[in-house]
Amino acid sequence: MKKPIIQTSATVFLIGGAVARQETVIRLAGMVNLIVAADGGADVLRAVGIAPDSVIGDMDSASAETIAALPPGVLYRLDEQDSTDFDKCLRHVTAPLVLGYGFLGSRVDHQLAAMTVLTRYPEKRCILVGEDDVLLLCPPDLRLDLPLGSRISLYPLGPVRGDSEGLQWPISGIAFQPDGRVGTSNVVSGPVRLRFDSAKMLVILPVTALDHLMEALSATPASWPAL
Repeated sequence: MKKPIIQTSATVFLIGGAVARQETVIRLAGMVNLIVAADGGADVLRAVGIAPDSVIGDMDSASAETIAALPPGVLYRLDEQDSTDFDKCLRHVTAPLVLGYGFLGSRVDHQLAAMTVLTRYPEKRCILVGEDDVLLLCPPDLRLDLPLGSRISLYPLGPVRGDSEGLQWPISGIAFQPDGRVGTSNVVSGPVRLRFDSAKMLVILPVTALDHLMEALSATPASWPAL
């Protein structure tokens, strides 16, 4: 892989061009020190008066006015059409955590593509934030401190097995796969621990769990190796 465009020790806010609430954009931008726009995400930022540190993409979505307003050295144009702008950004950003907003909601095909990208770069830690949910590719071993009764869903993007603690319906011994057994609509019954044998399981939580999830990831040293 080529040298990353963005290499940082800080959490990155990555904004896409899907339908977004201005108050959510402002809140997430205020949680980080580095903001990256994926193509049309630059228009979303401009609408709320936030300047991106970098803009990455093939630039077929961002308006000409937004592109013209960017200062020198901010725009990284990647002209290939074989990957989505989210893919381009994630593979060119190296950071301990990426908060991705503007990639869920609006179009189901875009959501599915974004989820696929997460499995393509399992070494990256990225939380996708929506209006109702947050999701991520589960690391090898994840511990979560969530309120009892919280919704927690597990959705496999390939064959995967694991074991759990703190779930109303334990998952040990279950062979998960997208066209077979899935683990949606489970419930937190205690301190949660999830362990999986491959980088194929999405964890989906209510958006109110974002802070808990970020804290849990900061205490989780193990990560999947790059493909």
